[in-house]
This record gives sequence, C-alpha cells and structure tokens, in this order.
Amino acid sequence: MNLHSLKPNEGSRSRRLRKGRGRASGKGKTCGRGHKGQMSRKGHKHKAGFEGGQMTLIRRLPKRGFNSRQILRYIPVNVASLVKFEAGTEITPELLKAQGLASGRSRGVRILGNGEIDRALTVKAHAFSATAKAKIEAAGGSCEVI
Repeated sequence: MNLHSLKPNEGSRSRRLRKGRGRASGKGKTCGRGHKGQMSRKGHKHKAGFEGGQMTLIRRLPKRGFNSRQILRYIPVNVASLVKFEAGTEITPELLKAQGLASGRSRGVRILGNGEIDRALTVKAHAFSATAKAKIEAAGGSCEVI
C-alpha cells in the first residue's frame, strides 16, 4: 500500500451542493431558503435559544431561592467497603482513592454507615455520618475529622 493508492471509503465523500443553478437543480432561485424573512437574507443568524420573538424558555421558568457555588460535595464511602483493610490500618482519603473506593472530583470524603465492620481501624475523613461513627467506634476503631 502506497500513499498514492489510498482512497476514501465508498460513499464517505459526497459532492458539494451547488445552489442557485436553475430551477431544474431543485435548489434554484431561492436556494431552499423560502421567500422573504430574516432567514432568507444573507448574514442571517439567531441567538442561542431564540424562539421567534416568543418569551424564551429560560425566562418563562420560575426562579426561586439561591444556589451556592461554594457547596461542599463529598464522595460517599460506606463502612462495608472498609472491611478490605487490615485491622489497625490508618485510612485516609488518599488511601481510599488509591484503592478505588473514592473516585471522582470532590472536596472531601464522607464515611456513611451502610454495612457492618468487625475490626479496629483509624479512619481520617472530612465528614462522618452518626451511624458510621458509632459503628467504627463500637468495633474499637477511631474517627478523626480532617
């Protein structure tokens, strides 16, 4: 195979549509733009979301309250997934991410109380649910908020 022998796949390239070349072409005279109006003129364009002069959807929807951009979103990790660590291990968010238990972009890790734990672990996280804290401490471990 040489560069001069390469050809595009059959049907992948189509001819450019030549507009305004007589009535018989199917795209003659108005060239598929219809008669009159903004969209028939050269240089025509609409803003994104323009609805022909009708009140746009974003302006019709009710707006209420305040959405803070500074809200803290935590990656949830259940107590049941901490069972894979040996007893006495110090568990940090970096260790959880390295093990694939806390994946995604977020500002912190929150330990949730779903599941059971039977070994003493030292868990360091950004937040704990009340049930998770109780289960970890009942198993002989400790919880430390970063």
